[in-house]
Amino acid sequence: MDCSFNRIQFTSYLLPSDIVGASIINHQKQAFEFVPGPTFTNIVLADEINRTTPKTQSSLLEAMSEAQISLDNQTYLLSQPFMVVATLNPPGYHGIFLLPKSQLDRFLMRLRIGYQSPDEENLSFLGILLSYSSGTSTRSTK
Repeated sequence: MDCSFNRIQFTSYLLPSDIVGASIINHQKQAFEFVPGPTFTNIVLADEINRTTPKTQSSLLEAMSEAQISLDNQTYLLSQPFMVVATLNPPGYHGIFLLPKSQLDRFLMRLRIGYQSPDEENLSFLGILLSYSSGTSTRSTK
């Protein structure tokens, strides 16, 4: 399957237009032209989606539910297939904005990936060291 991919790093200063695009004036044509944002792709990685304001978070709602973007009384269809994969920072971190339930219900699944215990981490590290020292590692060292 040939799909395009974009990653959006969500931050507190990100604006909705940074995600969906904006109408920019073309001085030669003396008219506004739509410049699509990173949402116009097949797969969007919304990294740390809860680091941005609710207004910016909600700019993904229409895209996620209807596979389209509306801007300046125009509707722009998104590429098909269209999917958003998002990461969240845990509650309690400084500078996060909780996602409203209206946005959370747009996601098909939620995975919680915790930290390894210190013993598990040591075993993982030991396994990596042993594979490098024996020359059986499949990881590139370059």
